[in-house]
Amino acid sequence: MNKTVNINLAGIFFHIDEDAYQKLQRYLEAIKRSFTDSQGRSEIISDIEARIAELFSERITHDRQVISSKEVDEVISIMGQPEDYLVDDEIFEDEPVYKSTGKSSKKLYRDTSNSYIGGVAAGLGHYLGIDAIWVRLIWILLTLGSGGTFILIYILFWILVPEALTTAEKLTMTGEPVNISNIEKKIKKGFEDVSDTVKNVDYEKYGNKVKSTSKSFFDTIGEIIMFFLKLFAKFIGVILIIFGAVSIFALVVSLLSFGSSSFFNPWWMNYPNAFTTTGLPIWLASLLVFFSVGIPCFFILYLGLKILINNLKSIGRVAKFTLLGLWLISLIGLITAGIKQAAEFSTESVVTKKENLIFDSSDTLQIKMITKSKFNRNIHRGGDFRIVYNDNNEKVIFSKDIRLTVRSTKDSIASIQIEKESKGQNFLEAQERAEAIVYNYSLSNNELLLDCYLLTDFQNKFRDQEVEIILYLPEGTYVHFNKNTRSFLNYYNSSDNIVSSSEAGNTIQILNDAFNCVNCPEEFELEDDDDGYIDLNINDENGSVKINSNGVKIKSDEVDIQIGNHGMRADSSDINVNIDEDGISIQSKD
Repeated sequence: MNKTVNINLAGIFFHIDEDAYQKLQRYLEAIKRSFTDSQGRSEIISDIEARIAELFSERITHDRQVISSKEVDEVISIMGQPEDYLVDDEIFEDEPVYKSTGKSSKKLYRDTSNSYIGGVAAGLGHYLGIDAIWVRLIWILLTLGSGGTFILIYILFWILVPEALTTAEKLTMTGEPVNISNIEKKIKKGFEDVSDTVKNVDYEKYGNKVKSTSKSFFDTIGEIIMFFLKLFAKFIGVILIIFGAVSIFALVVSLLSFGSSSFFNPWWMNYPNAFTTTGLPIWLASLLVFFSVGIPCFFILYLGLKILINNLKSIGRVAKFTLLGLWLISLIGLITAGIKQAAEFSTESVVTKKENLIFDSSDTLQIKMITKSKFNRNIHRGGDFRIVYNDNNEKVIFSKDIRLTVRSTKDSIASIQIEKESKGQNFLEAQERAEAIVYNYSLSNNELLLDCYLLTDFQNKFRDQEVEIILYLPEGTYVHFNKNTRSFLNYYNSSDNIVSSSEAGNTIQILNDAFNCVNCPEEFELEDDDDGYIDLNINDENGSVKINSNGVKIKSDEVDIQIGNHGMRADSSDINVNIDEDGISIQSKD
């Protein structure tokens, strides 16, 4: 049985097998010997240990996992042993010779050592393989062309893209393998360029410039095209992030507001309670909506982050399957509740009540819609509903879904038919709700007053309750429709309805499936004269309008205006106005 040793490598604790520990210790000692009296020795050793700790962290799945010789061999294979190291051969006489197998894999970082603002352009230049000056130029052009929109995108990159701090991150940023040789070269190059700093210098800047200037024109054009394609993909990632973040925020606010309302019962909770009959608590329904919509929005947000940040860590298989299970459960729950709710509107029923209307047929019947100021002062038809309190301070559902239909009859007595309609899960339930609708009207002194609203108990729930009023009026009856009946009358005439909304405000005489308007304005005539000109005559008791080949003539008791080929003349009780080829003449009659 092998012993285990606890070690602290670059500030991270690991459990390591004793044999593996000895192998790792010999390896580190060999590295330290090779850098004896080397410039930047401590920095190099520190970065190498940090890189080894990072590779160990990637290979363990839980805190108690013990690092074995296999993991140490893998790390040594990645880090490598440069030939110019002065490694003692006796230390590794029984060990295999390791060759560096580190792969060049670029990751997006911000290069603050070559930055003007946040290092975003320099980091994109390393990632795309082009000089940072091209990226900065393109970014400026896009910012000017988009009206400043790309400033916000730059800020998002600044916030979301991590900065390359360690030597390993700087090597990954440029796509170089992170091994001992490259770490040594990177740090020694930094000491040669700037002696007072190591981590804030762009070590590849001049090399990249030389390389970029040597490229052909067509290679540069190709890189720019590829850059735009990749930039478009990144822009899509930004859109996904914004959409996902805003959606999740809105869902959280909705969950907190609607979910908590189940326990505090604010006044507006009456409306969802009047609509739903599934028995599902509002807080539970809000939670189901949150998971069923929020989880896809979270993965949209995560996808956008993955597009922008290649080295973004995975949330793990456990988290993914947990979220998938929650989403399926929530979706099934919402579908079940939705089917049950839809069944409440599947069947409709109509309850009919017909009564005679006794009034003086020799006089005009006045028809008017009325309301109760306690409920609503507005007299206009609508299909929505409100929660109000009746005279007994009982909670009721208030709706103005009222329709008025007029038909002629050969009977000598007028009648009114009230049709109450409602929906339900089955016919009997719908019929019960229809019978529970409260609607009133009254007839007094040849004035028929119709309620513009209906009421039903709150317990009956809102199920598209509506009322249709059908008036059967004997032929020859004179009827005046008040202007407030306009929205309750049908828009068009038909065989089942002889009066439309355009007759509101007028007095009509009922004929056989038709009517005659008594006080409507006289219809005008529109004809062509012999010369092809329009001949229009409109006559009314207050004046007349005439349009023909001679011009336009408007005449009333107060003014006489004539516009013709020779000008314009206007006469009123006070002045005369004449406009012709001689000019304008205005004369007072005083």
